[in-house]
Amino acid sequence: MNMAKIIENKTILPEPTIRRLPWYLSYVRMLNNLHVEYVSSTQISKELNVQSSQIAKDLSFLNIRGKTRIGYEVSSLVSELEDFLGFNRHHDAVVIGTGSLGTALMQDHGLENYGLHIVAGFDVREEVIGTRIGGLPVYDINQLADWQKEHNVSIAILTVPVERAQETASLAISSGMTALWNFTPYRIKAPGDVIIANTSIYAHLAIIYNRMHGHEQ
Repeated sequence: MNMAKIIENKTILPEPTIRRLPWYLSYVRMLNNLHVEYVSSTQISKELNVQSSQIAKDLSFLNIRGKTRIGYEVSSLVSELEDFLGFNRHHDAVVIGTGSLGTALMQDHGLENYGLHIVAGFDVREEVIGTRIGGLPVYDINQLADWQKEHNVSIAILTVPVERAQETASLAISSGMTALWNFTPYRIKAPGDVIIANTSIYAHLAIIYNRMHGHEQ
């Protein structure tokens, strides 16, 4: 599914642009912490290996433009990017599937720096149901629909085995969740109004291995 974001003037941002914006934010956050006041697209380009013209184009979608010979005001750029990306707003989420990956995400409180607050986990295994991971409760997956009625969380993070991916996604959607962050290597099907982001660790591994073997030849 091609994800895009619509801003006030109804301009639709291409997915590659949305993917680059967090890179820019991470870099200018670092500059802001170092009390740097201004940065040019050329400087950002050198650090991130993205053409300066592309950076200027990406930021212009957000109506952000630098000053001639000075560049972008760093603190303002941080605020604009955080606001547009939603990183400065609170988004609750649940993890479905508390295996090794699910557990790691529940224990990663650094995600809160990007507005994502995991509030609970769900699983089918009796040995983990009723326990806590990273201080967060783990519930029986059969409780998801009733739990959702009370808490109204929008985001479900799927870290279940591949053979349970579609079934779990369908359960999350029927329970009222409208956004799925899918870590399984399965392309789940969902209604058009459900937002899906696929993050395939295995696909990235395949790219790494392929490039490594290509260099070895």
